[in-house]
Parts: sequence; C-alpha cells; structure tokens
Amino acid sequence: NARPAFKGLYDFPNSVCISKNGCVIHGIPDNEPLKEGDVVGFDVGVEINGWYGDAAITVGVGEIDEKYKKMIEVSKNAIYYAVDNIKPGMRYKQISKLLEEYITSHGFVPLKGYSGHGIGRKPHEEPQILNYVEGKPNQGEKVKNGHVFCLEPMLCQKCGEPILADNGWDVYCSDLEVGVHYEHQIAIVDNKAIILTEEE
Repeated sequence: NARPAFKGLYDFPNSVCISKNGCVIHGIPDNEPLKEGDVVGFDVGVEINGWYGDAAITVGVGEIDEKYKKMIEVSKNAIYYAVDNIKPGMRYKQISKLLEEYITSHGFVPLKGYSGHGIGRKPHEEPQILNYVEGKPNQGEKVKNGHVFCLEPMLCQKCGEPILADNGWDVYCSDLEVGVHYEHQIAIVDNKAIILTEEE
C-alpha cells in the first residue's frame, strides 16, 4: 500500500530521480542504455499511511574510475561521520559543518544551493540541512529527540556552483565533471541518531 512519493511532486514527471555522470541530482530518467563506466544516482521517495521516506545511492556501472569510487565512498561515509557525532542539543548548522569538513578533507566540494531536510507528514519539511555552513554554526534550530530528517551529501570535484538544465530538473556542477549523491533518513531516538534507511 505504498506509493512513489516523487511522481508528480512539484510536477516531477517520474517515480525515481536517476542522475547519470555529470548530473548530480534530480535527473529525469530517459531511454539511453547505461554503459560500462557510468556513474548513476538513484533517489527514491515513498509514502505510506501519510508518512514519507527518502533515500539515495550512487553506484558505478561495471568498472568505474578510481576517483569516482572514492567520491561515492566519501559521499556515503560523510553521513556516517555526521551520524556518529550527532547529539540532541547541537545545532543543525553544526551537522552541516561536520558534513562540509568531511567532504572537503577528502578533496571534494559540496554542491551549493541544495540540502538535506526534515521529513515526516510531508516529503520536505524544516529544517534545511546544507552540506556546508552558511552563517554561524552555533545558531539556528537544535536537534531534539523525535526529530526525523534526511542527510544527503552531494559532491562535486572542483566547483560546487550548480547549473540547472533546460528541463528545469537536472542539476550539474559548474565544472561539468561527474558528481555523486547519497542520502539516508535519520531519527533521533533515546538521545541517539539512528539510520532508518540502512541498506540490506
């Protein structure tokens, strides 16, 4: 009794965002066959009984370049690094700082202008959780028990300025290099951050 949450959301035409190579996020699926060496992101949302879930993964098709493998690992592990350090009472901007520090320390840059988010009865709720710090990290909303949110590091290689395609959806890094995206949904339960979308 679940349904795809993205179909028709903000007029998105498909059920899954499929982003290939230079397209980092919000890719509209097409009929072009995948080929060896492609880097492909899948962003999936579901709704069941009025509650929303959201997660994303980037994978390689066959053998991919080592630097792309590293990007995927950094995007994924940035979430785990943040989760290991999240505590109730800290600011969401401090989570953004953790994500930015992890990403940049491994030689990549976060995509600007896009973010993780709260989630629950709506697919996107407050707070906005950037992958970099804007303003002072010790300001803004605090993390509390019961909060549910998505962290989604989006990585570029050289420049994180976004370019929006003519279709109004596909988002590229301005360096037009391959970018990657990972996302997990997280809940704060008994003063601990737990991942709700852990892979099998």
